[in-house]
Amino acid sequence: MSAISYCHSKKVCHRDLKPENILIDNKETLSIKLIDFGTSQKFEDEEKMELVLGTAYYIAPEVLKGQYDEMCDIWSCGVITYILLSGEPPFPGGDDKEILKNVVSV
Repeated sequence: MSAISYCHSKKVCHRDLKPENILIDNKETLSIKLIDFGTSQKFEDEEKMELVLGTAYYIAPEVLKGQYDEMCDIWSCGVITYILLSGEPPFPGGDDKEILKNVVSV
């Protein structure tokens, strides 16, 4: 969360948070690094982003609707936390289309 807080303080929205993009840099200190900023975007306050992108399990409903802000990263953090605690995704599906349908229905 501190990495996302830092990004947001610098007006950067990651837009594709998922476990594969969170790395342990140092096993002793458990220093964590956030990677893969290929889909990130700089933003201004009150600005809405429109480009729909991300990974199905972790994408926020407002992203799928094409009107979202940096809070989409917080949604992804919540999904990651849910998976870590339960061992399964909150919006399962047989394929990306079914997963996205379940996410939009929230």
